[in-house]
Amino acid sequence: MHKGYPKTNIQLITLDLDDTLWDTAKTIGRAEEALRSWLKSEARDAYEVYRSGDMGAMRAKVVERHPEHRHDLSFLRRTLLAEVMRFAGYADATAEQLAAEGFAIFFDHRNQVQFFPGAVDVLRYLSQLYPIIALTNGNADVKRAGIADYLVDAISSADVGFKKPHAAMFEAALKKRDIAAPYAVHIGDNILDDITGAANAGMHSVWVDVDHIKGGLRPGEGKAVAATQSAPGAVGANLPRAGDLQDQTVAAATYTAKSLPELSHALSYIESLVG
Repeated sequence: MHKGYPKTNIQLITLDLDDTLWDTAKTIGRAEEALRSWLKSEARDAYEVYRSGDMGAMRAKVVERHPEHRHDLSFLRRTLLAEVMRFAGYADATAEQLAAEGFAIFFDHRNQVQFFPGAVDVLRYLSQLYPIIALTNGNADVKRAGIADYLVDAISSADVGFKKPHAAMFEAALKKRDIAAPYAVHIGDNILDDITGAANAGMHSVWVDVDHIKGGLRPGEGKAVAATQSAPGAVGANLPRAGDLQDQTVAAATYTAKSLPELSHALSYIESLVG
């Protein structure tokens, strides 16, 4: 048991960020718009390259040349911007400087996230009960996003050298707090990266039904049903009653939350399994 938290069966929560707490496509879209606007104003030749059909091949070449950084999205974007500048005719020193400035514009807007309803409130509440570690394949900065005070740590794929669903990501968080996997719960939106990854690491999980949160599906439709049925250890699309599982053996339980405020109910249920 870790000092400062109530005594609970769950000793650690790991938390995905993108598309669990906020809409990533909208966030990245706004950041891309800001970057393009800056390029158009400050580096017009580079802007023309950036909006051209050459970008796909340039991205592929950057990843091919730097395989050791393939999970470091910030490194890859900065390096790609420098390549764009060189392709546009800027000298190396100028290209690097402009790339740094352009990335700063992008990264600032990338961290201006708009949280899903209830996200900050539930994170604040859960942080009083459990140590929470952010576990992300992305490059969001938890300080800039305004949630660092609710976390004990943040781990990205760039830190680990692997990305979810690789077990190394989850094991890195467990090692940080010296917690055994059966006493940890991962919360995330992606069935493969988050739910399957957590199950393979021996952790319980809560699947956040982001399509439902965004309003794209009605309860029981489409992905909401298919995903929960395919998730390892899933107990169904709706919050189950304890009696529904009396004849089942659950090694790594998966719970579905159709809104972020439901997370507290999901964790209470998992508490009963761990206990």
